[in-house]
Amino acid sequence: MTYEDRDGSTPRTNDAWADALDRAVRLALATLRSAPSEAEAWEATAGSLEWTCWETTEHLADDLFFYGMQIATPRLPDGTDVPFEMRSRRPGGPVNTVHAHREPGPSGLLTVLEACGAMQVSLTRTTPPSARAHHCFGASDPAGFAAMGIVETLVHTYDIAAGLGIGFTAPDDLCAPVLERLFPQVPSDGAPWPTLLWATGRGELPDRERLEKWRWYGEVRQAA
Repeated sequence: MTYEDRDGSTPRTNDAWADALDRAVRLALATLRSAPSEAEAWEATAGSLEWTCWETTEHLADDLFFYGMQIATPRLPDGTDVPFEMRSRRPGGPVNTVHAHREPGPSGLLTVLEACGAMQVSLTRTTPPSARAHHCFGASDPAGFAAMGIVETLVHTYDIAAGLGIGFTAPDDLCAPVLERLFPQVPSDGAPWPTLLWATGRGELPDRERLEKWRWYGEVRQAA
């Protein structure tokens, strides 16, 4: 049984994937806007990562920016990325193109996240489904990049929320489609959210060891 077979929720069009990504980003924003607004709180470590909550939010915004830009330029030579400059603000920090000004504080940071999410949502809607672009986990289409954006949004919101001392649980109807689309290798008989956390090295499942290394598969696969 696959996740699609179980609930029939896997999106099949760019618009459906854009809607799902938009919902994930809005859920992340609503969760993180409920967190402490003091900038100091965002310097806590984000869950099991080595980055702060601020850095992880910048990284998430950068992911959404990158995915949008990548699929918007499908005529790039195979195996190449849009050549934006990327840098880290400190040794061991995330290497990003997107960095938020510190002066506006967490509210400004979340505005950056909102803008990057909206951009990828829009490009998912407007890029032809036939477009393909490079990703290190497999060349993908607009739907695949949207699925990647959903995974990044859900799991990094989980990380950030843990660091900020607030709870976050992603809905099964957002998790199941991305498991179906990007993680064909994972078990499909459990609850989607715990399975997604396990598949991304953040949780445990009965009778399965915690993953030290993990990946998804972005390649476009033929529908069964």
